[in-house]
Amino acid sequence: MKKIAYLSLALVFITATLFAQEQKPDKKGHYNISKFRQLKNELATPNMFRTASGAPGPAYYQQQADYKMDIVLDDKTQKLSGEETITYFNNSPDVLTYLWVQLDQNMRAPNSKTPDIQAGGPGFGYKPKQYIENFMGKPFQGGFHIDYVKDTNGNAIKYTINRTMMRIDIPTPMQPNSSYSFKIKWWYNINNHVAKRGRSGFEHFEKDGNNLYIIAQFFPRMAVYNDVEGWQNMQFWGRGEFALTFGNYTVNITTPADHILDGTGVMLNRKDMFTKKQWKRYQKATKSFDEPVVIVTQEEAEEAETKFSNKTKTWQMHATNVRDFAFTSSRKFIFDAMAVKIGDRTVMAESLYPKEGNPLWGAYSTKVVANTLKIYSKHLFDYPYHKAISVHSKRQGMEYPMICWNYGRPNPDGTYSQRTKNGMIGVITHEVGHNWFPMIVNSDERQWTWMDEGLNSFTEMLAEAAFEKDFPSRGFPKNITSYMDGDQSKIAPIMSQSNNIYQFGSNAYAKPAASLYILRELILGHDLFDKAFKTYAQRWKFKHPSPADFFRTMEDASATDLDWFWRGWYYTTDYNDIGIKNVSKYVVSTTPNKRAKFIAKRYGIDLKNYVFLVDTESDEYSPEMEKIKQPTKELKILDDYLTKNFTTAERKALKNSKYFYKVTFDKPGGLVMPIVIRITYDDGSIENKYYPAQIWRFNDKEVTKMLASDKAIKSIVLDPDLLTADVNLKNNSWPKKVEESKFDKFKKKIKE
Repeated sequence: MKKIAYLSLALVFITATLFAQEQKPDKKGHYNISKFRQLKNELATPNMFRTASGAPGPAYYQQQADYKMDIVLDDKTQKLSGEETITYFNNSPDVLTYLWVQLDQNMRAPNSKTPDIQAGGPGFGYKPKQYIENFMGKPFQGGFHIDYVKDTNGNAIKYTINRTMMRIDIPTPMQPNSSYSFKIKWWYNINNHVAKRGRSGFEHFEKDGNNLYIIAQFFPRMAVYNDVEGWQNMQFWGRGEFALTFGNYTVNITTPADHILDGTGVMLNRKDMFTKKQWKRYQKATKSFDEPVVIVTQEEAEEAETKFSNKTKTWQMHATNVRDFAFTSSRKFIFDAMAVKIGDRTVMAESLYPKEGNPLWGAYSTKVVANTLKIYSKHLFDYPYHKAISVHSKRQGMEYPMICWNYGRPNPDGTYSQRTKNGMIGVITHEVGHNWFPMIVNSDERQWTWMDEGLNSFTEMLAEAAFEKDFPSRGFPKNITSYMDGDQSKIAPIMSQSNNIYQFGSNAYAKPAASLYILRELILGHDLFDKAFKTYAQRWKFKHPSPADFFRTMEDASATDLDWFWRGWYYTTDYNDIGIKNVSKYVVSTTPNKRAKFIAKRYGIDLKNYVFLVDTESDEYSPEMEKIKQPTKELKILDDYLTKNFTTAERKALKNSKYFYKVTFDKPGGLVMPIVIRITYDDGSIENKYYPAQIWRFNDKEVTKMLASDKAIKSIVLDPDLLTADVNLKNNSWPKKVEESKFDKFKKKIKE
């Protein structure tokens, strides 16, 4: 193969040298501006806590916070009160002189600063109730009312509240490997989450006078202390979600006696809370792996709606190694469940919903939960908890350990559109999926929304595809092109703090999901990607990963340098636009062209045994060149070489290239991405070619490739399967007139 390699390298050398000769030299010095430079400056230095491979280090630690709580839900006044004992474990090597507690409900306090940071003029119009509330009414009296903070001996502890954070000034500094217990008593007015959007609250049903409660962020919760941030005590402005510490919970919740309740953890007295019939149905559900079993029927729920019991009952819950606790309660609930086999364990998939959710919820919710548990377990790690609950709540989509709230309400007559159905399936899959990201792989949502929303949105796509073929997931690359091609003043990099993100859904959900889809389908392939993604999940389950841990693990487990990918997709707002600038046809000639003669003279190259490719559009081209039937003397040298060094079968397998094309790709977009083309030949056959992103490493604007074939090329199309999020399809084809109208129609279809 020496002669073949020699001929090929000579042609490359001549082309590259001529290109260099024609460029004006750049005399200005500069820093490394290559888009393939390493992420050394962007990522934290590896240490004993977090290694260069992306795994927890030998000195990795994390704190623990255990809670014992007694909660009372007052349905008549929509008030929630509680007492808790927090035991905090300092597993760090540091001495702590104070503790930080999160008071998220204070975002709704009358003196909250959250409304004050929302800029903008008047809305297009206001409903009377909304107008009164915004401009004339009394502010909602929300926020925590702290009755006391005491130690376990009843002594008052000094504390300071700074909006949504409370500093506990412990009397004696906490030494490493020590624990401290203290008590807090509080209450707050529960907000109507339908009237004013919120992650928790209640919905009031005017027709029957009932309330449906979804209760979360309802107790003072410990902030995270770790090796990356120290105390993660950023204020809660309403968008950036939560950084939380794992621990164990023992919770007693008192509700009206006719309510149905469920939440995080094991229900210790479920048998006592159900009627005998309901308990029997629940037992049946634990053995039903194919279809959900209705435990609390619609008839029973409708009957309960009319009673408004003045009696109470107390639900007893216990949860081990969870980062948070949430629950739901209402007398309106229908309850169904089924069993799911995860590894060698049985997990319960459950749904709670009012009659307003039927028939949609009864038909789909629990089955979607079951599918999500199976697919996420397959791609990440087996679901470790004993149940996963989907709760129907209007205009909701929010997650907590083992439980989540989801929208998707049919019309009053029970009919629903395909869009409503798909929306419900999508949100249930997404919110149940959050059990993995971030409930178990416990990233810092207050800062890095994409680490839970983006990673989860990608995995959601896999689960949705398993549930229903061609499900319209939002994370496909083709769906984010209009966002990435938008007004740059309204776009932020993915690596932006949660409160500072423009176009939240596109930035934190769809774009990172699309990037991971591209990584799996186009760059790494399923085997490498799946191994790396699973490695990250398993390394960091029940731990606190950082962005660097994710980036490093994906590279470590796939043996692939992806710094260029993370930089472009996560640290910039660049978009992908690669086009076919020009296609030139070449023919073989034994006569040196002007360029070859120039190079030969300058560098003393003997062109005796060379063959040359001549551009058919150049003045050196002659139609006679294409009429050569027999090998010339020089071409016979190559033929003789092949005869001596290859078997007859091998020679037959070699293509006799008769057609040569120089394809010039340009890159108006800032992202470096692989070049994927589909070649259609005159005989109708098709060939796909893939050029890695590194093809752009020496020229970020334009690159060329030579295509040799024994068949004439009819057309070339870039990104034929729409896997690269290319924002401009008009420059993706050659000849342009053949494919342009087709792409225009497709882009219109996407927008529709």
